[in-house]
Amino acid sequence: MKQNTKLLRIIFTFTLVLIVLGFVTQIAEAQKKVISPEEFFGFELGSDRKMARWDKIIDYFKILEKESGKLKVINMGPSTMGHPFLLLIITAPENLANLDRLQKVNAMISDPRGMAESEIKKLVKEGKAVMCQSMSLHATEIGGTQMAPELTYDLVSRDDDETRRILDNVVFCMIPCFNPDGQIMVTDWYRKTLGTEYEGAGLPWLYHKYVGHDNNRDGDYLNMIESVYAAKVMYRDWVPQAYIDHHQMGSYGARIYIPPYCDPIRPYADPLIWREMSWYGAHIAYKLEENGKAGILNAAQFPGWGHFGWHWITPFHNIAGMLTESASTKLATPLYIHPEQLQAGSRQFPEYEAQASFPNPWPGGWWRLRDIVEQKKIASWALLDLAARNKETVLWNAYLKAKRQTERGTNGKPKAYVIPTAQHDHLTAVKMINTLLLSGIEIKQARKPFYVGHATFQEGSFVISLAQPKMGLIRNLLGRTFYPDNEWTRDNDGSPLRPYDLATHNMNEFMGVDVVPVDEACKGDFRIIDGQVETSGEVETGGSGYLLDGKLNASFKAVNLLLDKGVAVQRVDKASSEACPGDFIVAKGPEIVIKDVADLTGVDFKALKREIKEGTHLVKPVRAGMYQRYWGGNMDEGWTRFVLEQFAFPYTSLKDAEIKKGGLNKKYDVIIFPTDSTGMIMGEISGRYRRYLSSVPPEYQSGIGEKGVQALKEFVEKGGTLVTLGEACSFAIDKFALSVRDAVENTTWKEFFCAGSTFKVNFDNTHPLAYGMPPEGFVVFYGSLAFEITPSQHNERYETVVRYKDKDILQSGWLIGEEYLSNKAAMINAEYGKGHVVLIGFRAQHRSQTHGTYKLLFNALMR
Repeated sequence: MKQNTKLLRIIFTFTLVLIVLGFVTQIAEAQKKVISPEEFFGFELGSDRKMARWDKIIDYFKILEKESGKLKVINMGPSTMGHPFLLLIITAPENLANLDRLQKVNAMISDPRGMAESEIKKLVKEGKAVMCQSMSLHATEIGGTQMAPELTYDLVSRDDDETRRILDNVVFCMIPCFNPDGQIMVTDWYRKTLGTEYEGAGLPWLYHKYVGHDNNRDGDYLNMIESVYAAKVMYRDWVPQAYIDHHQMGSYGARIYIPPYCDPIRPYADPLIWREMSWYGAHIAYKLEENGKAGILNAAQFPGWGHFGWHWITPFHNIAGMLTESASTKLATPLYIHPEQLQAGSRQFPEYEAQASFPNPWPGGWWRLRDIVEQKKIASWALLDLAARNKETVLWNAYLKAKRQTERGTNGKPKAYVIPTAQHDHLTAVKMINTLLLSGIEIKQARKPFYVGHATFQEGSFVISLAQPKMGLIRNLLGRTFYPDNEWTRDNDGSPLRPYDLATHNMNEFMGVDVVPVDEACKGDFRIIDGQVETSGEVETGGSGYLLDGKLNASFKAVNLLLDKGVAVQRVDKASSEACPGDFIVAKGPEIVIKDVADLTGVDFKALKREIKEGTHLVKPVRAGMYQRYWGGNMDEGWTRFVLEQFAFPYTSLKDAEIKKGGLNKKYDVIIFPTDSTGMIMGEISGRYRRYLSSVPPEYQSGIGEKGVQALKEFVEKGGTLVTLGEACSFAIDKFALSVRDAVENTTWKEFFCAGSTFKVNFDNTHPLAYGMPPEGFVVFYGSLAFEITPSQHNERYETVVRYKDKDILQSGWLIGEEYLSNKAAMINAEYGKGHVVLIGFRAQHRSQTHGTYKLLFNALMR
């Protein structure tokens, strides 16, 4: 008995010691100091003339992860130029420990098909609100990424009720820098110019290897690797209930724009989405005013129908996608603004004076980076605060949005889109399917032929039902869309207001893929596609060589790879029983090379049964140059580089000095000028760009001048080909004195207007520049030209390759003044000396999206 008592005392004492040690540990942990940003970086973030660089910011996040226990740092992978792309997950330690389960709960709420409402109610109680915010997508808009370490520090170090409520009820997914490469470029550039007369000047080149500002136009096609990472987080892995993308805008208007958007709004989002934006935006506005911030604008300037970048596409993923836009400084250099310099004049913000959506105008004065950092931190915190206070409401409405969108898809028309196996370019159709899969859209593939109405679809056809939560996204990407023409889109005098970017984002029209809307549910034997659809070309043996299909974009990549390996390739010019004009004939080469190219490209190498001896020409390795300027860079040039690299076209970037030097034929057969104004190409800067003349060092001021024009003329006269895209056609028409005019050049917007629409055209696919094209299809008209060949002594030197239809030209978007386009040329080939000037008036390779017209550019390179 005494032994038992003694044992109990020992156990009691030991237990008491453990409890005391536990309390001591907790106190120690509570008192443990997490290093502040100011201590780590050596300055307060947002300080005048100070910028933290991405590599140091990464180091700081890793320290916070180690010290706090409330942060998980995930390296999603390398950026385009090899820098870490991070996702931060900030939440309570017990949530971090249970992250896999919370992710699963969130996924079931986001797609509740097949679940009872009683089950959902349990999940809503168990789950946490998932909020996502991203910073500094545009690298010169530096405030977001400079703010991110401070916001993170506050969340992991504060121990007040409000912070605990956020951490307990919210899983916060932050992308602290959407463009790591650009952040490093801009930081290094700013430090280089600091203390000079060029301090605060913009970067002379694109702040991304390829796309610059257009990384916010890639939320649908997901061409950039950074976009792929963001889509993985928001479209598939987490699907947050709300998302804010933090931006900056011009310096001379409101101090910050916050949600909601103004009219017009894009169709097919659940109505709760628009209400949530107002709800979150009101709380953000309230907190900003509460903290004494002035110049806050909401429900104006940015419409609900915008491009399909991140904050404008997420509503159709059932995410309340929003943005903030802070007024900019000169990077980290303060800017003084006089009261009379402040202005409005944008959508639903007519004057710079108090109104319901702008009750507290900022009076002017010094504007600093620290002001931006404080604004964005308040706005970011307010989103998390509202979600934490209303966690169950947020999650329940996420369920309702998914459920109701699925019901709309079930009951509405069309009920599905079918992508048949029979396509003009089946590999591009697979590319489209894989892109849609990255967006978390459910896609099925037929195991057997099936019937819908009177139509029969073959085994292998893809079916995208609208009875799924992302119904609105599918409708916008695959259905014809028409931009509204009403009081929200017209000025007081009836002039159209330019849409914020394109008027349509129809993916299959851009990519040249046949998509069939059906009004009945598809019944048959289908499998849900899990993962990307793989393609691998087959190599037939037993022939004298191989035949590649000239209709496939991927065939051009195959040819470029083969030429690089020394394999001879010919192009078919005359139809035969074996081949069509534009097909490629590949000589027998090393089997391993042929097999590798087939595997990489997905192109079938069909055995050539009989040797084709006539009606072909030898394909030479491409020798292409492309004009690259400064003045902040040219996004179309960057996108074109990306497209060429994707299809293995060799090219060289051509700067002013090399063009002016002349002798271009020694190195190049083709020179490309991406869409650009004549003034920018020539270096004759006017309008708002004139300020760059004094703010950019002389070595970064561009323009080929008249000397460059003469060198280009000599290049073409001696047999070279000059390819001009979009607006650059005006440069060629003017400087080469071509007998061509732009039929829409001198029209008013009331007479003719179009912004980013798809138009119906005819392709002359008997012409070498249109080899492999269908007889008719769509082109993207965006700041584009429509040509008339003017009478001259040499009309025979001009050939129309692509022509607009005579009527019913608009497929999707918005068009005023169809008659100005009727039967006009859209693409012209002009003889000039021994060479050619190719005018492609529309966007043939726009943002690496318009796959349906790539071959028009590719043919110009591979003549």
